Amino acid sequence: MVDKNKWYLLYTSSGAEERARRNLEQRVKYMDAGDKIFRVVLPSAKEIEIKNGKRHIMDRKAFPGYIMVQMALDEQSIEMVRATPGVAGFVSRGSQPVPLSDKEVSTILQRMEEVPTEVKVTFKKGESIRVVSGPFVDFIGKVDEINLDKGKVTVLLSLFGRETSVELDLSGAEKI
Repeated sequence: MVDKNKWYLLYTSSGAEERARRNLEQRVKYMDAGDKIFRVVLPSAKEIEIKNGKRHIMDRKAFPGYIMVQMALDEQSIEMVRATPGVAGFVSRGSQPVPLSDKEVSTILQRMEEVPTEVKVTFKKGESIRVVSGPFVDFIGKVDEINLDKGKVTVLLSLFGRETSVELDLSGAEKI
């Protein structure tokens, strides 16, 4: 029943993935099990988020409630993983953990390394925003349209008692 060097998916409590990853890495270190458990990964993807008028690269969990482990599967390693605080168990068929396919693993790991190109915006159409740069600084308006390709947002501002459409950079607006 020894399966060398395969990747497995583990259930964790949603929001406790990082803690489960740390706990498992510490167990491997203190139990000197580096020859059975090779890597523990929290699958994530990088996103560009514009917040308070600034671009930030954020790591977002790709699969909330799961972590990945690369290990040689035997009774001892299974028991060590299952007894780790924060780990609920293996994704499995019946009682046997099911390894991820090589294609699934390479896709997930490759996605973690990719530089983000898509911008994540913290506001949506119809929401109120504050202008943080340009000639309309500190004006409040409503989002009319978001164009991620151009990196622009169209905002309806009240100028001289009239609603006026103004195009801004995504970094020039922040959610209220």
